[in-house]
Amino acid sequence: MNLPLLRQMLKTHSRVMLNYSFGSAFYIVLMFWLYPSMASSSDALDSLIGDMPEGVVNAFGIQNGFGTLEAFISGEFYGLILPILLTIFCVSLANQLIAQLVDRGSMAYLLSVPTTRVRVAVSQALVLIIGTAAIAIVTTLAGFASQAWIVGKNYPLDASRFIALNAAVFALFFAIGGVAFLVSAVSNDEKRAMGLAGALTFGMFTLDLLGKISEKIEWLRSLSLFSLFRPSDIVAGQGSIGLDLSLLTAIGLLLYLAGIFFFAKRDLPL
Repeated sequence: MNLPLLRQMLKTHSRVMLNYSFGSAFYIVLMFWLYPSMASSSDALDSLIGDMPEGVVNAFGIQNGFGTLEAFISGEFYGLILPILLTIFCVSLANQLIAQLVDRGSMAYLLSVPTTRVRVAVSQALVLIIGTAAIAIVTTLAGFASQAWIVGKNYPLDASRFIALNAAVFALFFAIGGVAFLVSAVSNDEKRAMGLAGALTFGMFTLDLLGKISEKIEWLRSLSLFSLFRPSDIVAGQGSIGLDLSLLTAIGLLLYLAGIFFFAKRDLPL
């Protein structure tokens, strides 16, 4: 790791990290603000969900209905809004950290100082990981603050399951970030890197969504990292949450290591 480079890159990309962190915080505060009005008609909404096709219910992660605060945010926020937000963040930032610097010739300046490609790649990977962790932490804190100041004791929040939700989000996007970082590390063209990483990540999101809709094509979910993120199971206290987190962490680590290895070994147009 190159500590001066890490500090400089964190400073350079701090505004982007703050924007996404505050964006995520804004959306979760909005969810908490909306919940009391939803809870007052939860019985009618749950009845409506019961009449909907099972595939649609599974696709949008609303199997648990709207009876609890965790069930509501797991479907409305963690099932759709936050994954899309973090996918865009990981793909765009990973592209800026490696492929963009190579494409624009800036990587030559980073490698002209006494350092190694491995240290540069490790530092850039840490920037992406720290950024993802920052968004998860800010989202968690915003959720607890919203529960205390907006919904209050009338709508309690299961703290352990809420923390598990955010830990799962971080693990998922640790892995998704690894995909984007690997693509960026082996690319010379920033536009191609952005397009390929975006296609892979949103493609996996689509495969997971399609697999939820119909049992006939449920096997498509096995091709997606998003299948290891099950917010509805987490808030219901079901499923193998520990195994899913371990798998996502291991996959992410392998992808980051692969990106560092290939960046260190390949020819660069410097």
